[in-house]
Amino acid sequence: MAHSSLSRRELLAAAATAQLVLTSCGQAKREAAAKPNIVYIMADDLGYADLSCYGRREYRTPNLDSIAAGGVRFLQAYANSSVCSATRTALITGRYQYRLRMGLEEPLLDKPYGLPPTHPTLPSLLKEVGYGTTLLGKWHLGRLPDFGPLQSGYDHFWGFRGGVLDYFTHKGGIATTNSDDLWDGDAKVQEAGYLTDLLGDRAVKVIGDYAKARQPFLLSLHFNAPHWPWEGPTDEAESQRITRPDDYDGGSMKTYAAMVTRLDLQVGRVLKALADNRIVDDTIVVFTSDNGGERFSDTWPFTGKKQELLEGGLRIPALVRWPGHIRAGNTTDQVSVSMDWMPTLLAAAGAQADPGYPLDGMNLLPQIKEGSTPVSRRLYWRYHFNQQRAMRDGDMKYLKIAENEFLFNLVDDPLERANLKLRQPDVFKRMVQAYAAWNTTMLPDTDDISSDPLGYADEIADHFGVKRN
Repeated sequence: MAHSSLSRRELLAAAATAQLVLTSCGQAKREAAAKPNIVYIMADDLGYADLSCYGRREYRTPNLDSIAAGGVRFLQAYANSSVCSATRTALITGRYQYRLRMGLEEPLLDKPYGLPPTHPTLPSLLKEVGYGTTLLGKWHLGRLPDFGPLQSGYDHFWGFRGGVLDYFTHKGGIATTNSDDLWDGDAKVQEAGYLTDLLGDRAVKVIGDYAKARQPFLLSLHFNAPHWPWEGPTDEAESQRITRPDDYDGGSMKTYAAMVTRLDLQVGRVLKALADNRIVDDTIVVFTSDNGGERFSDTWPFTGKKQELLEGGLRIPALVRWPGHIRAGNTTDQVSVSMDWMPTLLAAAGAQADPGYPLDGMNLLPQIKEGSTPVSRRLYWRYHFNQQRAMRDGDMKYLKIAENEFLFNLVDDPLERANLKLRQPDVFKRMVQAYAAWNTTMLPDTDDISSDPLGYADEIADHFGVKRN
């Protein structure tokens, strides 16, 4: 019989070390399991009532509806802006976009501004606690060489940098430019296919790769749909017809339905990928839009569209699912806004905000996990076209369009028809003063912003008969 060359003391020490290793591995596994994966899905220009779970009747969105059925549907969710790049600034920083120079550009076009790489972001802070981070789809927060997803916390990027991309040619730009804008990391790529489908393909692969690596991850899946150009999955000929990338003479309700239902189909593939990789219970899924709806959107029961601070330009669908943590089939009346998702997701992941960049958003976990009573809050907006200003305080809303001012009770009057500023002068005065005080804490408006960057002047709803500048 062979004798061990190790002494009893050495054997005990080795056993203790092995136990420590096993304990550490077990703790590491528990910590990894405690960090939920995050799939944040954002549509582009989707209206409040454009999903069937919010009332759309012309088509069905069963996959998106299933997120609502398995989690929480927000009834009072807002975008940080009525256009995209400003909202995306607030989402990725958790702060009012007006704190950054690029956030004053609504939207960011071809100006030399962008998200500073030194600014903490949702992906950069999640990386600090072990997350892998990927952005698929739209960036629109500044161009190379100074700005980009890889410079602001994402490990991987596949998508487009500008504000719009043709679904088939993958050329982008607004009115003045029309160039290839499909990227894999910092390199331009060419790939055939309908953009919504390509993003779905990539998302399925990314989920599988992260699941195999057993690494918690943030997947930001920012679709172009249903933003113009108005092209469904069978409309490649329409893609060749368009002579202006802003596509003013295109589209129909039928085309819009095809775009949204294709988006829903790809979301279904993403949900199936989570199930196939057995990580459904370990994953938070969020779905929302970057601003209110555009031409073919349904914004009922609100008026107004994209580029307006009426409710239709700001109210958005918002859904969140987290099995085992959120009761299925719930709704919440908590007033929320895009910048709330950063503190909410950081809290879920056990990550911390950078104290040098205090967050303006609110952690929504108590409302969505525990069903806490909604918290009354104040939210503020401004938009340069027609000098629009807005503030929500509890149920009341202050709105200014050019020199016209309004006060609405949004619970009693979601259509924003009954102007209460003379009936409730004290409330009106208080809100005007509060707005002015908040505005002094933000960067001032600049004079070099186009008064109507997208050329929508003739399409702006004018149901109050306001005077245009």
